[in-house]
This record gives sequence, structure tokens and C-alpha cells, in this order.
Amino acid sequence: MTVMENSSEQAKKIYLADDDTNIRLGVKVFLENAGYIVEDFENGDLLIEAFSESPADLVVLDVMMPGSNGFVVCKELRKISHVPIIMLTARDSDLDYATGLDLGSDDYLTKPFSPMALVMRIKALFRRMEYDRQTYLGCNQATDATEAIDATDATDVLNS
Repeated sequence: MTVMENSSEQAKKIYLADDDTNIRLGVKVFLENAGYIVEDFENGDLLIEAFSESPADLVVLDVMMPGSNGFVVCKELRKISHVPIIMLTARDSDLDYATGLDLGSDDYLTKPFSPMALVMRIKALFRRMEYDRQTYLGCNQATDATEAIDATDATDVLNS
């Protein structure tokens, strides 16, 4: 397994669903060149099936696909996971944007798009997740230390 540049952790796995083969494979190559492991799917139903068996670290969804569209896939993923989801779509109305975010996507890019912008948004999502994880761990360690001090104080009171 490859290792992300400038990171000691394993490469992140990204699932990508888009029925446009050229876009799907182009995005896949761009993300792989950025150090990610990418599995691509021609529709959302295949992505949901794969995610159920082996979850990804992040999902990129087209909205208009055969079978379950990206909005449906996003809603289904939110029932089982908090995985970051980026909508990547030609649908650019305010209503579509609001629908995507309301259903649980973390970001919404419209086509045509810059592959570099997509990679930077993915990196930003992973960076925020790592920051949140570190903050959470730090809070738990502080709570554990406080509880240890409180327990020591209680022991001192009992022994006096």
C-alpha cells in the first residue's frame, strides 16, 4: 500500500461514482497522482454496494447517474456513515446546491471543474478531519488527566 506524501499514515481510499467515463477516469488518475487510492464506479448503486462491504475514507458523487442518482446515494450513505461526501455535478442551480448540502454532502462542485480544486478540497476535508481527531484526542487526554487528579484529591481527602 502506498503512503501519502508528507504523512506517516496510510493512503486514504476514495470512492468515485460518475457515469461519464472520461470524467471518472480523468478524476481517478488525478487523485491517484495526488497519492490517494481510488475505486471508481459507473453508478451509485455499485458504490453503495462496495461501501457496504468496505467503507471508503471519502466519496465523490456525480448527481445525474443511471440507477440511484447522487442525491439518493448521499442520503443512503448518511444513514450508515459520516464519511465526507463531495458532489461533483453539472447541476448548478441554487436548489441543487442546497439539496446536496441538506442531504449531507460536505461540498458541492459544479462541472466544468478544476481537478486541482477538487484535490485541494479533498485535502482540506482530510486536514479538518485530522484536526478534529487530534482535538478530540486532546480533550479526552485532558479529561483523563483531570479525572486522575480528582481521584488523587479524593484519595488525599480519604487518607486525612
